[in-house]
Amino acid sequence: MPSEFELIRRHFTRPTPQALLGPGDDCALLVPSEGMLLAVTTDMLVEGTHFLPNTDPGALGWKTLAVSLSDLAAMGARPRWALLAGSLPADDESWIAQFAAGLFACAGHHTVDVVGGDTTRGPRNLCLTAIGELPSAAALRRDRALPGDDLWLSGQTGLAALGLAHLQGRVNLGDALRDRCVAALQRPLPRVELGIRLRDLAHAAIDVSDGLLADLGHVVEQSQVGAEIFLARLPPLPATVERQLALRCQLAGGDDYELLFTAAANRRHDLAALASELQVPLSRCGRIVATPVGEVRVVDEGGRLVESVGRGFDHFA
Repeated sequence: MPSEFELIRRHFTRPTPQALLGPGDDCALLVPSEGMLLAVTTDMLVEGTHFLPNTDPGALGWKTLAVSLSDLAAMGARPRWALLAGSLPADDESWIAQFAAGLFACAGHHTVDVVGGDTTRGPRNLCLTAIGELPSAAALRRDRALPGDDLWLSGQTGLAALGLAHLQGRVNLGDALRDRCVAALQRPLPRVELGIRLRDLAHAAIDVSDGLLADLGHVVEQSQVGAEIFLARLPPLPATVERQLALRCQLAGGDDYELLFTAAANRRHDLAALASELQVPLSRCGRIVATPVGEVRVVDEGGRLVESVGRGFDHFA
């Protein structure tokens, strides 16, 4: 079998035109664009916690990078570089080759250079650091939501959670819906271009990774405001899905990697035009209120509060 360094050279060493020095030395050497801040994020994916043991390795490679690019998108940053560290239970070259193909497919799609990392033997655990850049005054932060702001959501929440429920045998989806939901779970599409374009339109933003309610909870807590979600304005899941399951997936499912953001009411026309230009659905699904601070309320079509369906994913629950 090839050595660790031969596996890295064979599968993870590619040209890095955006780096002064890429893989192969003790450090990568990176040069930010003039006048730009660096945005840096790290995500860890652990087998059995974040993905199932039989997950397709190509899809896992894509997702390993995509989830970190979603964090950059939520800050309005343009992705540039990534570093990957991981432990693997065996030097299975076929698995590694498929994983690398998925990783570099996502990197190529978003013009990201993979500039380094590390490997070792152990339980399958993948840790990726993504680095992007953005103008110094343009960062979208969680602590900038204002009372009176509209609440907007890209795409649709709940599909990935339904896909996981299907793979775990908790629900049986029809073929077309199954394929759509499993794809949403295993090959998410980070809203990179949308995040960049929101720099001048949005006040606060976050990506929906742990569940809509949980992630909105971070925004209202850090902005010291409250929020209302209008259930009827969320893109509905198919009517074939049992209502309580649909609510849990929409509001607390997680793994969506959509952008949730706030913007002033006078930006509605601009955001509708942006949605049309980028061909990304945007739903005006709620509002930011002054009080109760830190509280997120879900309101149904009749103006009634929706009973709790959970908050979202908690790694230590």
